[in-house]
Amino acid sequence: MKLKLLAFLLGILSACTSPDKNKVHENIEKQTNNSFNSLVEIRRDFHEFPELAGNEKRTSKIIAEHLLKLGLEVKTDIAGYGVIGILKGKKEGKHIAWRADMDALPNNFPEEVSYKSKNENIQHGCGHDVHMAIGLGIAEVLSKHKESINGTVYFIFQPEEETFVGAKNMVNSSLFSEITIDEIYALHITALPVGKIMVKPNELYAYQKGIQIKFNTNISKEDARLLYDQIRRGILRQKDGVNPWNISKAFDSEIGLSNPNTIFENYRFLEENFIIEELNYQTVIKAYAYETDKSNLPNMLPDIEQIIRKTDYKDNFISTSFIQENPTVMNDEYLTKNAITTLTKIFGRESLMMNYGQIPYFNDDFIYFQQRIPGVYFLFGGSNHEKGIDAMNHSPNFKVDEESIRIGVKSFASLILERTINK
Repeated sequence: MKLKLLAFLLGILSACTSPDKNKVHENIEKQTNNSFNSLVEIRRDFHEFPELAGNEKRTSKIIAEHLLKLGLEVKTDIAGYGVIGILKGKKEGKHIAWRADMDALPNNFPEEVSYKSKNENIQHGCGHDVHMAIGLGIAEVLSKHKESINGTVYFIFQPEEETFVGAKNMVNSSLFSEITIDEIYALHITALPVGKIMVKPNELYAYQKGIQIKFNTNISKEDARLLYDQIRRGILRQKDGVNPWNISKAFDSEIGLSNPNTIFENYRFLEENFIIEELNYQTVIKAYAYETDKSNLPNMLPDIEQIIRKTDYKDNFISTSFIQENPTVMNDEYLTKNAITTLTKIFGRESLMMNYGQIPYFNDDFIYFQQRIPGVYFLFGGSNHEKGIDAMNHSPNFKVDEESIRIGVKSFASLILERTINK
């Protein structure tokens, strides 16, 4: 029995590394290289003409036309300006989706590129222009491999990610009630070294909660500031006394996410920035809290109340409540491990970086797809410090090394193709 099991496992390993499969991935790389320059042009066009959430009309039109030229079936106007390209393989099999978000940010940061935004106060400062270029590149490459695809691949181009409503609206659309998707994948460009893929099972980001604390107006704004500092110190949980809110350290090699001893695990904190308002004869504090452990979330408001009741302001206290509670990206454990194995076999261990923590501040509405469909969301490197490129999202100096487009297309086209071949 043991010998049969060993033979079976060796057969799987041999199939994954067979000369025929190696040839397929070599072809994917060549096809990616051939399309790279045109994908860069597409990315720069998106960058030059960015559109805010809910206004992605031009972007949607360009994507739909490109997918049609590739021979895909195309659905448009889904939950606004959403687009889905459908690539059907020659045989029956899995239904796998790749998602790319489309919207830009209301920014006006200085840009040092020839293709800077021509739309006033709007910029692709989060990398969605790169996401779309990679998504179109994967569609182009895989359209050349229809004979090898068992099943169907859906290319989902999603509007309104920045406002956290686009994914929810798409999964609630009539089209999603008509199609079946077995697995879904996505990436987000960020400040990792260019082309590096970082992933982990389960929660990728910290849980973010908007908190409101109400007092009667006998407490002044200055007293509220002092009390907030006291609350912030009181609920803080951090590792080794290092501040997990220092997002610039998230990709540091010594204390960042790639280190098993990262500071970005097992933490809870309130943001330094907060709002104090006087409304309806009440003094109201509003702030965001971050927690890595879902089981601790029910304790957050009681812990804050307990701190307040030990202060001189206990008689002024009215209530605490959550005023915003977005779910966080949750990677399917099996699919994540499978993706790690597949990418490692094709591209080597050095192509991947394990993630040992959870990032504060950021989140992605991709979770609304994951609530319906098992899926994996990757962090993907766009920084190149030798070129002076730092891909820290939503920051004034945000730039992306376009070489990431080439690496993203070949890596994830290979992953998706493997997922359609393997049961």
